[in-house]
Parts: sequence; structure tokens; C-alpha cells
Amino acid sequence: MSKMPAVRLASSSLLLLVLMQSGALCARRFRGGRNPQPRRAPPPPTYRGDTTESFPLDFTAVEENMDNFMTQVKNLAQSLYPCSAQKLDYDMKLNFLENTSVTCNDGSSAGYYLKESRGSRRWLIFLEGGWYCFNKENCDSRYDTMRRLMSSSKWPQTKTGTGILSPLPEENPHWWNANMVFIPYCSSDVWSGAAAKTEQSGYAFMGSLIIQEVVKDLLSKGLDTAKVLLLAGSSAGGTGVLLNVDRVADLLEGLGHTGIQVRGLSDSGWFLDNKQYHCTDCVDAVGFAPTETIKRGIKYWGGMVPEKCKQIHEGEEWNCFFGYRVFPSIKSPVFVVQWLFDEAQLTVDNIQLTGQPVQEGQWRYIQNLGIELRNTLKDVPAMFAPACLSHEVITRNYWIDVQVKGTSLPRALHCWDRSLHDNRNNKAPPKGCPVHLIDSCPWPHCNPTCPTIRDQFTGQEMSVIQFLMHMGFDVQKMAQQQGMDPSKLLGMLSSGS
Repeated sequence: MSKMPAVRLASSSLLLLVLMQSGALCARRFRGGRNPQPRRAPPPPTYRGDTTESFPLDFTAVEENMDNFMTQVKNLAQSLYPCSAQKLDYDMKLNFLENTSVTCNDGSSAGYYLKESRGSRRWLIFLEGGWYCFNKENCDSRYDTMRRLMSSSKWPQTKTGTGILSPLPEENPHWWNANMVFIPYCSSDVWSGAAAKTEQSGYAFMGSLIIQEVVKDLLSKGLDTAKVLLLAGSSAGGTGVLLNVDRVADLLEGLGHTGIQVRGLSDSGWFLDNKQYHCTDCVDAVGFAPTETIKRGIKYWGGMVPEKCKQIHEGEEWNCFFGYRVFPSIKSPVFVVQWLFDEAQLTVDNIQLTGQPVQEGQWRYIQNLGIELRNTLKDVPAMFAPACLSHEVITRNYWIDVQVKGTSLPRALHCWDRSLHDNRNNKAPPKGCPVHLIDSCPWPHCNPTCPTIRDQFTGQEMSVIQFLMHMGFDVQKMAQQQGMDPSKLLGMLSSGS
């Protein structure tokens, strides 16, 4: 007889008990009109060694029916909580680093936001993105226009997690109960710098050191008993993951925490050092070719790259900022998430997708970008690459909706988690649980689950066909090139084939 119903029943019963107890407590508070004097609560239990976790429950047996199961749990919770209208404490709280010598660009204290989940031994540390600056002039400009990315002086006291940082199971099916850490980006150095503030530079660049100090601080907050640490990041933070994941693993191992499995999740940080569509006067960090800005930046920041990659590219360490060049040297498991038509990549390649429809040469360049990205990702074991025109995804509320070949990103990450666990126990990877997912259709937004496109001038939603026509796509001509009837091509585009 299958054990699945028993496991489902046990899980449901335990959740029901927890929710009923919480609901009863909440009801008592509201029936009396006034809050009674609180009793002094005993100190929370500490989790050390191999102590059994109280949460999260192991839902493996019900994973095939997880969506329905979590909906029932949510409905049950809402029916039991008389105070459900009150805002639950889901926010991450600001902490400044104990080591005050490690700072943001302007010398203000660096820090992080934390939401603890005391029953969980999984930790997610997220690196924020936000481009970079690479000389005194454009760093001064960045300070004037985007100060929060260079200073902590006006950071709010709390931050609400979204996407993979959300504490809500319906928005974050597999990581909702992890300990969540958000590190604001205030070093402007792609998380690579290790340079103190000088008169010449005018700024500190300490991105890599900030990550190290956050990890050290977290050890006293429960990270010391963690089983898994997932270092995640988007855009510049995604590149920061590739540059720092092994350094974090080495730090923990050096401090004696050899039982913590360190992994990386790089979102929209897999940039190409390709030739721009056409050269322009290089007046800012976007106008320059990517290779040129990184070459200048790495010197200005005192940038650090993984040791093995540094040895491979000695004298040309800037190569290590580009995913396909640094990835072969990384020891830790890394999952790569990358739009095949990344908006930030197209911007630095001087492809502007607003205003006038794109020219035929630009259209060809965009298609070639998708081909080039596919080629650089083909040997990455764990990846999710939809054929969409977008940038960043894992902290967006629609991150659960995008699919590649019928598999969503949260599902792919869950499969990856399972494959790493199973392989450590010498088991075969789970069947029907893919971790290498890349779209094969050739146009931007040919995947029907891509995020909604909006006209940047009117704000109205556009269909795939409207979008392609807006870009100068000639359906008649393309159908002729493909040797098919135009109506058939339109149908394929509409369905995402």
C-alpha cells in the first residue's frame, strides 16, 4: 500500500494542529477587547548539531499535488485566524555589519536585511543588482542620481521579500520557509571590490568583503547549523554570485563549518563580451563596450576574481566577469537563470527597443544574440533560459509563471535541489525532474509564458505579434524565408511554437 496518503494525512494533521493553536490564541486576544498582561516566555530552543527540525515539514510525498495542498492549507489558515487582517511579521529587518571598517562607497556602514526562520536549516543570501561605475566621473554622477546604491544613509528599517525571497508558499513554493537575507548593493563594483576609500578614488569598493562579513555575522544567528546556503543574485548580483560562491564556501570551510553545502543561483548575470551592434561616443557606463568598462573597473575597484579563473586569465582577469569564461573554474554547484534576449545585454550592445522599429540589421543582431547565449549555456548542467526579452526574474512576483518546455523555474530549482541531495547519496537523479531547460524557438517572446510586454509610451499590453511588428518584423518576408504560408507563421507565433 502506498505511503503517500499517510504522509499527506500526517502533514495535514500537524499543520491543522499548529493553525488551530495559533487561531485559538489569536481569538483569545480579540474576545476580551484588551490584551492581557503577557507572561514571560521561555527562551526559544536553539538548534545545534543533528537536532531534528520542527519545520519545514518534508512534503516530498505530496509534491505532485503541492499546489492543491498549499491552497487548502492557506484557506484553512485564513478561516482559523480571527486576526488574519493584521499584517503578519514577514518583513526582513535591517542589520549593520559588526565590522564597521567594511563600508558602502561613501564610507557609510554596509549591512543586510534578515528574516529568521528558526526551524529551518536552509539559508538564502541574495545579492542585489544595479550596474556599476568605473571611474571618478561616472561614480560622482551615480552618487548624485542613485545614492541608495552607494550609501546606506537612507535605507529603510525593513524590507518585504518577493519572488524567491517571499515567505508565502503560493509565491515561493520551495524556499518560503528558509532564513532570508537580502544584501543591498552599495559598492558599485559587481560585488568584486576589496579597496578602502582613498583620496584618488574618492570611494570605497568593498563588495566582495561585504559578502564575507555578512556571512561571518550570520554564523552567530543560526547559519552555523545550516545544511544549505544558497547564494543568489540578479543582474550585477547574478555576476556577483559567479565571482563569490566559491569564496563563501572556502570561508565557511576555513572557519570549520564543513557541513554547510554552499550553492549558487545566478539570475541575469551571464553577460557576453560580444561586439556591440555599433559603436557610440563612450560617455557613461552604458555607452562603453562591456569589456572596456570591466577592464577599467577592475583596476579602479581593486576587483577580486576566483583564484582558478585568475590563473587561467592571468593579466586579463576582466575575462572572469563574463559567465561562460568564469563558470568552468567554479567548484560549487551553480544554477544559471538567463533570458535569451536580455534587455541589459541589448542595451550595452547599443540595441534600443523603443521609438522607431528596429532595422533589419538590428533584428538579425537580436536573433544572433539568442544563438550566442544558447551556445555559451549548452554545457551548463543546471539552467533555465526562456526566449524572452526581459531582465531579472527570481525576485519578481511572476517568477512562478514562466515555463520552459512545460517546467516552471521554481520546479526546476526544486529538481536541482533534489538532484544534488540524491547524488550525494549515490542515487540516480529523479526521473521527470529536468534541470537543464533552454528554449529552442528563435524570436524574442516566442515562449507564450514570457512576462507581459507593454508599449513603453502607452502602457498597453502587446501581443507577441504586435510586439514583433513594433520591432519591424515583416511577417510576409519572414514566412517566405521560412518557406511557409504567412497565416501558418502567425499561428505559430501566437502559440509560441
